Amino acid sequence: MTVSKERLEAFEAALRASFPEGLALFTDAETLAPYARDESDLGEFPAQLLVRAANTAQVSRVLALATELEVPVTPVGARSGKSGGSLAVQGGVVLSLEAMNRIVEVNADDLLMVVQPGVLTAQVDEAAARLGLFYPPDPNSAGYCTMGGNVAENAGGPRALKYGVTRDYVIGLEWVLPTGEVLRVGRRTGKGVAGYDLVALFVGSEGTLGVATEITVKLIPRPRVVKTALIPFRNVADAARALTSVLTSGVWPRTLELLDEVALQAVAGRGLPVPAEAGAVVIAELDGNYEEGVLSELAMLVDQCASWGSLEAVVAQDEAQRERLWAVRKEVSPALRALAGKKISEDIVVPRSKVPEAIERFKAAGAKAGLTVATYGHAGDGNLHSNVLYASKADWPRVEVVLAELMAITVDLGGTITGEHGVGLAKKRFLPLEQPLALRELQRRLKVFFDPSVTLNPGKIWD
Repeated sequence: MTVSKERLEAFEAALRASFPEGLALFTDAETLAPYARDESDLGEFPAQLLVRAANTAQVSRVLALATELEVPVTPVGARSGKSGGSLAVQGGVVLSLEAMNRIVEVNADDLLMVVQPGVLTAQVDEAAARLGLFYPPDPNSAGYCTMGGNVAENAGGPRALKYGVTRDYVIGLEWVLPTGEVLRVGRRTGKGVAGYDLVALFVGSEGTLGVATEITVKLIPRPRVVKTALIPFRNVADAARALTSVLTSGVWPRTLELLDEVALQAVAGRGLPVPAEAGAVVIAELDGNYEEGVLSELAMLVDQCASWGSLEAVVAQDEAQRERLWAVRKEVSPALRALAGKKISEDIVVPRSKVPEAIERFKAAGAKAGLTVATYGHAGDGNLHSNVLYASKADWPRVEVVLAELMAITVDLGGTITGEHGVGLAKKRFLPLEQPLALRELQRRLKVFFDPSVTLNPGKIWD
């Protein structure tokens, strides 16, 4: 879709007329520039107009006018996504939800919180913690990603192993359809099965079926005791095999993170206490309400790892040590980019039993193309962040070959091409590997039903 200058001018004029009291609307290149990119390394896609919405009425009017005048609109939050979901691939209008950043309600009695989409994910858990409550989803970017983006992509994180992902906690939404109609879907109760589960449909729809302007999430009691251990292994194969052994032993940690030898190299010297002979590490974390029970399960976990040849485990002795371990874990992604210059980060998922084979085949695919594939991530639930490292644009043809092979291997092992980041722009060409034509066509029809002019976040998931 190419938007004419005249159509954009008509859109802008109509939008300004709708809000004579004022509107945060920008057309200058300097303000628009940061919105042309995200964390996906897929390039720059400049829009012609930016609206920073202040309320639901503004979001509704933007979408209604876009449908009427056939102007593409791309909703954005913190632009921390890795699948290109917030890139304005067809230009037009960028609709920012950043200014809608208020925590509307925290209800300790009903164990819920209501937030606007621009609230940072970490702020939600911090607000819950002040009441002894817990919001478990914890994407690596929790300190700067927004709840609206988490809803759009159904974000996960290390704690998803035990606690689940965003969809497991969102129980209600104020939702603006592409036509501008405002709906309230979901509930505020613990149970509710009236009608179709539209909340489940909208969470993870990647900004293609509407925009969340208010999000109701459930909270749970906060565990009183958390214990974290760093467990080194000589090689990543043994580390990966140990994970399944841990889970089948009856111990269910809240995190089981894996870093391979390349990831370790990237964060070398940053305070991770690993011996020189280590070729991989597992970061395991358990929680509960009684220290004796948590320590007992941690000892069982360490013993299981030892049966697969782990080296001496290091258990964090206090909260400061825990935070240091996780700080290094959060540095892996940017550190890998620094190691090679550029990278593409994937988020495939394979059955847990296939993790060792997946890592081995990914590395072989990279080696065949003369590129390095680093793997780390939430291996406890099979969610691997396999990163293809490269130096320059000249390497891109080889990168594409490796990416295609990684996706094919993943599906061959019974996995899925994305566990957290979404399809977006980055992976839509791989979707046919996983989903047959009839299933894709059904979802296309849903898209057109909700967005008849195909103006909301066009070019994502589907062509």
